This record gives sequence, C-alpha cells and structure tokens, in this order.
Amino acid sequence: MLESAGRAVVDVHYHAGPDLYRRRLTSTGAGRAYAEVGGWVVLKSHLTSTAARAWEAREEGLPVSGTLVLNELAGGVRPRALEQAVYAHGPDSPARLVVHLPTLTGPAHTSALRRTPFHPLLDTDRWRAGRVLDSDGRLRRDVREVLWAARDLPVTVATGHCDREAALRVVDEVVRLEVPRLLLTHATHPMSGFTPDDLTDLCDVSGLHVEITALTLLLGHRDAAHLGEVVRAHPRVVFSSDLGQPGQPGVKEWIDLSAQWFRAAHLTSREITAITRTNPTSLLTP
Repeated sequence: MLESAGRAVVDVHYHAGPDLYRRRLTSTGAGRAYAEVGGWVVLKSHLTSTAARAWEAREEGLPVSGTLVLNELAGGVRPRALEQAVYAHGPDSPARLVVHLPTLTGPAHTSALRRTPFHPLLDTDRWRAGRVLDSDGRLRRDVREVLWAARDLPVTVATGHCDREAALRVVDEVVRLEVPRLLLTHATHPMSGFTPDDLTDLCDVSGLHVEITALTLLLGHRDAAHLGEVVRAHPRVVFSSDLGQPGQPGVKEWIDLSAQWFRAAHLTSREITAITRTNPTSLLTP
C-alpha cells in the first residue's frame, strides 16, 4: 500500500488536528486529501500520538501512517510510550511509526506563524521540558533508553526539535546501537542548524535521512537555491511539507508550489523522484 511507484508524493510530516494549535484538516480529512492526489501522508501532532488515528484511517482505505512526538503531553521520553504507540499503529502497518524526540524543549522557538491554540485550557509553556542533553553535553539516560527500544521496533526515529549539537549526539548513539533509521528533522532550518557541508559529512551514516520542508521555504528561512544545495549534498534527502496550518497552502497547492521550487533549484527528474517518493518510502518501509 505504501510503495512509491505511481504515487505523486510521500509526505512524512503533515500536521492534522487535534494538535497544540488549530489545523486545516482532521486525520481522515488529510487522508482524503492525499488520496485525491495519489499520495501518502504521515500525520504529526505535538499534542498526542497519531498512531491509532492512522490505523483507523487505513481501515477506511486511506493512505495514512502515524507518529509519536515524545513530549510530556504525549507520554514523555519513555519506552512504554513508544511501545504503546507501536501497538496502536496496528500489526499490519505498511509503514514504520515515526517517533520524534521532544519538540517542546527549552525556550520557545520564535515562529513567524500566527497560531490559534486548539484548546483554551492548554498552556504550552507549562509542558516544556529540558533538552535531550544533560548538563555535561551527553544524551540523557531516558533518551538513550528510547533509542535502545527503537532498535527492535518497527519505528523510524526523528530528531524532533533538536539543535545541531543534540542531533549529532543522537546520530552517534544511533550508530552505536545500530538503530536502522534516523531522520534529521528540518535539518537546515535555523532551529536545527545543519549546513549542506555538514550533511555531506554524514553521507556514510547508514539509514540516515535528511529532511527539508516546504514550510522552511514558505517562511523565507531558506530558498530554492538552498534546496538544490541540500539535495546535492546528501543522497537520502526527504522533501516534506510540515504543513496543515490553516493559513498555509493546501495539499494540491503545495504540490504545485513544489514543482516551481524544483525547477528553480534545477533538480533533475531523478532527484525529484528521490526526494518526494523513493527516499521517504525507504525511510518508512518496515
């Protein structure tokens, strides 16, 4: 069901409600939108796991898989939360569950987006936790325990809102433990801080994929020329949307905009297929 041949796009990063903020579509609404364009979508929420919602959507024939973000609101950085989400994702999922390290960490990231809270009682800052590194710059024990659990489960680990230093420590531990898949989430966004040269240095890390998102371009953090640099810097780049915000483009609009960016970046048809279908499929395939 996931195979990329014939699919328009495999989007590994789409925000659907319920979430911390109001979103354009529900989970089933997102599934229908991607079905209409012949795509596959991975649903993300900072508030709660989307694993069970994805299973229900697939039961209706929709092209959907899920994520777990290890924020305290969603169960925290605990192997038990990871295992529960894997069970809820279903025994026959054609895609790995994507498990993001925490996104509510440290000081709030200043976003250019106008966001409306989903629930009036939710105080996001109350749920912020520490970074994934301890005071000595090492990965916290609970993060290492989650990575250990991820080694033997049908999941893909993603770096969430780690900065460059923390993400590199995650890469080191993933290599040490032989965790099979890792995604550097919106790797060259200012919040993450990787450069194309950094990504070239990571080319030989088995199973490592690099994400660049449409939202990063839409908000003006990076441009099409940068997209081209990233694609040529690393062999396993994944181009995702990071969309779902009410004020941002819909699915069909995003696909049309992406085609314009790809032309401006002088990407070949093979590179476009790789970043929109082949690489994200390899990231998700069990």
